[in-house]
Amino acid sequence: RLQESRERLSVFSKLCYAVGGAPYQITGCALGFFLQIFLLDVAQVDAFYASIILFVGRAWDAITDPMVGFFISKSSWTCFGRLMPWIIFSTPFAVISYILIWFVPDISRGQVMWYLVFYCIFQTLVTCFHVPYSALTMFISREQSERDSATAYRMTVEVLGTVLGTAIQGQIVGKVDTPCIESPLFIGMTNSSVALEELNMTHDTGLLTDTRNAYMIAAGVIGGLYILCALILWAGVQEKRESSELQSDEPVSFFQGLKLVMNHGAYIKLIAGFLFTSLGFMLLEGNFALFCTYTLGFRNEFQNILLAIMLSATLTIPFWQWFLTRFGKKTAVYVGNTSAIPFLILVAVLDSNLIVTYIVAVAAGISVAAAFLLPWSMLPDVVDDFKLQHPSSHGHEAIFFSFYVFFTKFTSGVSLGISTLSLDFAGYQTRGCSQPSEVKFTLKLLVSAVPVGLILLGLLLFKLYPIDEEKRRKNKKALQDLRQESNSSSESDNTELASIV
Repeated sequence: RLQESRERLSVFSKLCYAVGGAPYQITGCALGFFLQIFLLDVAQVDAFYASIILFVGRAWDAITDPMVGFFISKSSWTCFGRLMPWIIFSTPFAVISYILIWFVPDISRGQVMWYLVFYCIFQTLVTCFHVPYSALTMFISREQSERDSATAYRMTVEVLGTVLGTAIQGQIVGKVDTPCIESPLFIGMTNSSVALEELNMTHDTGLLTDTRNAYMIAAGVIGGLYILCALILWAGVQEKRESSELQSDEPVSFFQGLKLVMNHGAYIKLIAGFLFTSLGFMLLEGNFALFCTYTLGFRNEFQNILLAIMLSATLTIPFWQWFLTRFGKKTAVYVGNTSAIPFLILVAVLDSNLIVTYIVAVAAGISVAAAFLLPWSMLPDVVDDFKLQHPSSHGHEAIFFSFYVFFTKFTSGVSLGISTLSLDFAGYQTRGCSQPSEVKFTLKLLVSAVPVGLILLGLLLFKLYPIDEEKRRKNKKALQDLRQESNSSSESDNTELASIV
């Protein structure tokens, strides 16, 4: 009891730790919901090149996760810890690159390369923040209950971060009407560079400039929040080396550790299940703004619909934390993800009705909360299970977290690139006030049928995941016994050495 009492985290520490998760979600939500429509309708990038930017950026983001995990595993401990320096030093450069993503350069050539380069730079720098922050879960306490509690705080703040990202980006940008062109002007025309140049010169140049300025203002506000959250994390959280390592541990190389991690069955099965369920929600996120604008016809309301989803998700995080504590994490996975399916089907089947859309959005936010909370709550259980099977190996926490993010990001990049490319094949008209019926049908598939299929596949794969509540309790007791044995051995060695001296 005394040992557990010493391991308990204060509410202040949990809150400061949780605030550190907000920057990744604020920027990720703004990019996820708005970057596609920004590239197509504001920066006026052709849909084909926009798909390349989105795919390459996400794919590069995925690649940087294991790279950063490798360098973190090689990092030495400092007076600030091993993970915290990565978080602090990457922050100012990440903010600069993020702001430049939303800037429209006054150049006729190289615009695609501009967005591609700064998107990749930002993804690299935000990875240098998020991978060590994710692994920090294992370094704040070695008590499962305290880590689960801190994770619940973190998920609540992260979902609140998505609300902030949606609200700041959506409300600032939503105050300005993005000019569009009526469809009859484009009958029989393609998105050729000549047509786009004529459009830029002759139609609503002033309004388009206001829209671009609004995106820059939103980027500046979000960048300021990014810096503030990083400072709170640094000031309020102490990274504890002994929280993750047993005193008898011997270091293992990165590639040996990677081989051990990838051969750990529970980890692979957890990744397989969450890979498809997360992919379904990410596909919905990436195309929802276009779906609301063109399929449902809510051009001036989509940012408020997104805000309703995120507010609902934020308010239901405590419910899911109680649910997984009461009924178990595997049960929460099934209930949380399955509850999203009827609403995803309903939003595609119903005609455009604003009130019904808001009701569906609030209900769908409940499932979004479960999708946010559960992966990060279950990964520490897999790490504990790994430690019991490999007690002499340590320092692999960053590998576990970074490769989970790697697989999720890479597949989401592929899906988002393919979805944007499919809109191009369906005949998407840049800056059109309306879109052809083929585009509307494609958007319905991308936010309804495809996510439902991915969620069902993920739930089928998740049946193979072996760590249930009974297994978690056994692992917790075994780890406590192992640590007590390690500490007792160390104390006896110190006593023997003292007697010899």
